[in-house]
Amino acid sequence: MTERAEIAKARRIVVKAGSSSLTTPQGTIDAARIDALVDVLAARRDAGAEIVFVSSGAIAAGLGPLGLTRRPSDLATQQAAASVGQGALFARYTSSFARYGVTVGQVLLTADDMMRRSHHRNAQRTLAQLLALGVLPIVNENDTVATDEIRFGDNDRLAALVAHLTRADALVLLSDVDALYTGDPRQPGARRITDVRSPADLDGVELGGSGRVGTGGMVTKVEAARIAGIPVVLTNAASAARAVAGDRVGTLFHPVDDRRRATRHLWLAHATTGQGRIVLDPGAVDAVVRRGKSLLPAGVTGVEGDFAAGDPVDLCGADGRVVARGLANYDASEIPELMGRSTRWLARELGAEYEREIIHRDHLVVLTDR
Repeated sequence: MTERAEIAKARRIVVKAGSSSLTTPQGTIDAARIDALVDVLAARRDAGAEIVFVSSGAIAAGLGPLGLTRRPSDLATQQAAASVGQGALFARYTSSFARYGVTVGQVLLTADDMMRRSHHRNAQRTLAQLLALGVLPIVNENDTVATDEIRFGDNDRLAALVAHLTRADALVLLSDVDALYTGDPRQPGARRITDVRSPADLDGVELGGSGRVGTGGMVTKVEAARIAGIPVVLTNAASAARAVAGDRVGTLFHPVDDRRRATRHLWLAHATTGQGRIVLDPGAVDAVVRRGKSLLPAGVTGVEGDFAAGDPVDLCGADGRVVARGLANYDASEIPELMGRSTRWLARELGAEYEREIIHRDHLVVLTDR
């Protein structure tokens, strides 16, 4: 079965729409565009698929009511715009989906919700229960409280992570362009790319920046496709119906690896930020990166930052290059006393509770090529 056919038969689909697909040039909600997109999602749902909708547009929807002509650059005004726009945006979705008797549920997430394992699991359970109850979840970043330090930065990455949270079969990214091009599609010579099967297919592709009211660009969409690990279609809102039907529209990103990585590992790799660093000797780098081993105290030569047991931390070699990330079993303040020691020595000298890894391999993900 081809990936296009898999999209047509997908049991669960995540669909993401960018701000430019939902608002007018003045930054207000475009009711006609929203209704047209809801028509597509409701029809696919009636055909038997479960839909999770990731919607941008809260900040953009707040621009008009606040009398702003462009997306604000300062965080406080962005948060204010999101506060005004999010309610209006969700109310519009509620009304539009009600035409089909579909109940929608709002799920607002921050990157911090993905970084903290307990929050991550709660989000996973909430989405699963909404789907089990026949509710169509509408997910957005919680821009009213997100800060520069804890935000996704774009909803493409969020959509890819939600696809993993929900174990989706396909992801559709709706943008203001109909496909990925080798360059700016407004310029002569730009060639449309219909399929991306490997990183080599992106050689020579110039990935543009963000648009008028959104924060993402082609860079974030390509990254989202890499994170997702499932068939991903990139196209515009006008082609949404054909995209979810598995027609040959837009650009299809084929999964590079047929083995779907564990949600825990994807969470560690793409939804967390290292709260500190642990420096490894060459033997430990080899053990962690190439042999899939746990990180033992004997291989640690240094520690940086202030983190607590259970926090995600980056593992790096002597040259400072990050090679892996994992959940620490110790506070940063405890590690200097353990460095270079065997777990047997630690258990004998400090007590049996110290006979454990710095990071267990089940809670560790490699971030570099082996």
